[in-house]
Amino acid sequence: MTALSVNVNKIAVLRNSRGGGEPDVVRAARTCLDAGAQGITVHPRPDARHIREADVHALARVCADYRVEYNLEGNPFAPPRPGYPGFFALCEAVRPAQATLVPDGDGQLTSDHGFDFERDIAALSPLVAQLKSLGCRVSLFADAGVDAGGNRAIARARDCGADRIELYTGPFAEAHAAGNATAALDACAQSARIAQSVGLGINAGHDLALSNLADFLRGIPGVQEVSIGHALISEALYAGLDRTVRAYLDCIRNS
Repeated sequence: MTALSVNVNKIAVLRNSRGGGEPDVVRAARTCLDAGAQGITVHPRPDARHIREADVHALARVCADYRVEYNLEGNPFAPPRPGYPGFFALCEAVRPAQATLVPDGDGQLTSDHGFDFERDIAALSPLVAQLKSLGCRVSLFADAGVDAGGNRAIARARDCGADRIELYTGPFAEAHAAGNATAALDACAQSARIAQSVGLGINAGHDLALSNLADFLRGIPGVQEVSIGHALISEALYAGLDRTVRAYLDCIRNS
């Protein structure tokens, strides 16, 4: 069954907006895991606008306590600076089960595109090797549909040494909300098939929600993990965190 990893970045956004320690990202993570989530995801950014270095360490201990996957996301090319030691340094310190590499710039509000594997393969390959030497499974953020025309661009992720890709599902979610997700879902399915044909596992994330998750999973067989944060935390404001996580797990099971 597809695993649910809950991204708790938005808990940290709310905490940081006021200062202090509430809401507590550790307590939130434990609530998600008690409800049955199979992992925790965080995406620490250099500007520390949500998850901070101390949170990365605290959540690593939580995941170790629960014996679940810890998924650390980040841009491996972002240089270190005060308060942010760099993505590799964080991975070296906490040894997450999975490192998800994302090509987001400092100024981006959120991740909104995948790697250009043809262009980035030479730069990515040694970084992937370094992360795998730490025992991390490595996943690379990828746009769906870049294989149109049969160029099999996503297959190049395997040439980098990656274990999985994470399909960027923002365009699918937007199309689904507009009532016509067929083309976007087909693009995801095509890219997933090509990735699987060369031995890459499939993760997915970005704007997945209770309203679209079942349709996505039914259309893309073999998705190993979904990482969901913004929608899940938003829905939890109304229904509660425990109940919302359980609703996502039911959705996954039923699809």
